[in-house]
Amino acid sequence: HSDDPTQWLFEGTVPSATEPLQVAVARLLGYRWPDQEPDDLDALADGDGIVALPALSGELEAASRLRTVLARAYGDTWSSDVERQLVVAAGGKNGVLADWLRDSFFAHHCKVFGQRPFLWQIWDGRKDGFSTIVNYHRLDDATLAKLTFTTLGGWIDRQRSDAAAGVAGADARLLAAQGLQRRLKLILDGAPPYDVYVRWKELEEQPIGWQPDLDDGVRLNIRPFVEAGVLRSKVAVHWKRDRGTNPDGTERHNDLHPTLDGRQAARTAAGLGS
Repeated sequence: HSDDPTQWLFEGTVPSATEPLQVAVARLLGYRWPDQEPDDLDALADGDGIVALPALSGELEAASRLRTVLARAYGDTWSSDVERQLVVAAGGKNGVLADWLRDSFFAHHCKVFGQRPFLWQIWDGRKDGFSTIVNYHRLDDATLAKLTFTTLGGWIDRQRSDAAAGVAGADARLLAAQGLQRRLKLILDGAPPYDVYVRWKELEEQPIGWQPDLDDGVRLNIRPFVEAGVLRSKVAVHWKRDRGTNPDGTERHNDLHPTLDGRQAARTAAGLGS
């Protein structure tokens, strides 16, 4: 086996991992490595792959849930000093777990996993606003819709209520959250430039709306989220022309945005329906 979570032979063990905090967050989000065996952390895995940083929908705040995972993983050796050491080692300068999750987790995740993140942190651009981590491997259209209308919707309802009650900052948080919701709706709809385009697939095979195929890879599927500007930090990914040519001699372009009408027309012509 390996203690490196970037390797297939890694078994999902937190304390012995080279990046224990990253592994703990992944376990909380329900991610599994191929060689991972069932253990007592499985019961703490989130049910839908959506973990909001603030307490929402009857769930505790993300930092508290992550701390529970860490405490169970480390057992008798767990302490506040161990927590602080782990946070500092993962780039959290002040040693505070909640601050690391909010401000540093995603950039660190991208760095550790070679700019191909499988946990995506989506936020509204405010440190006091809405932020959530999602398991990309479970982020189908239904899960993104749940995030957009139920999880984020619950935060919007809270800010609207707070704004009506005169709570300081609620108006600004409400506007930011509504802006994020609009952008997530655009990704759900999949109209350019918030679409997924897969170079090696025919036009009739291109997705309509948020219908990701995990086999196409993070690089292509993350594009609408990058274009919408909803990720917590920059991901070093591009969609420039790939080297070489296609079998028919054409260049391997990736940064294309076929319209939804064009995709649907191609499907209809191919007898594939909607």
